[in-house]
Amino acid sequence: MDDLLQVGAIATTHGVQGEVKVFPMTDDVKRFKKLKKILLDTGKGYQEMEISQVKFFKNMVILKFKGIDNINEVEKYKGKGLFVTREQAVICEKNEYFIADLIGLKVFTEAGELLGEIKDVLQTGANDVYVVQISEESPYAQQMKNPDRELLLPAIQECIRTVDMAGRKMQVYLMPGLLET
Repeated sequence: MDDLLQVGAIATTHGVQGEVKVFPMTDDVKRFKKLKKILLDTGKGYQEMEISQVKFFKNMVILKFKGIDNINEVEKYKGKGLFVTREQAVICEKNEYFIADLIGLKVFTEAGELLGEIKDVLQTGANDVYVVQISEESPYAQQMKNPDRELLLPAIQECIRTVDMAGRKMQVYLMPGLLET
């Protein structure tokens, strides 16, 4: 599991006073109001930035960093990620997980057969969808019509039986028709 969790990415600058527009990558955009410091991925490492002002505009967050007062100082950070430490992260409710923690989980059927591992999570609005890369060793590998051998698994209670973060595995019920996509 990663020690840092991405909460946003700098989309562009905002005005000439050094503010940036941030595309939020968190379920709770209001959390930016509570953050005092954030880690900026500079491409060469992480730089701690102190947040001096937070505003919201449409679907974006506008941040002002302490000590940065003109557009030229932030221009180079367009497209860069903003991260928090696990200590700064929101606390997950029961059966909620950070996407970064789900990536790489081994996925097994209720019968204990290996399916593969989670390689991505799609956020569809209604429910998340886990993208499972079917393992070559899986007994289901040859059944897959999808040449990429990806299984789209809805993150719903009927399908996801157990998640064992400590053991890095998930047990699922294969609903009829899932392997035919």
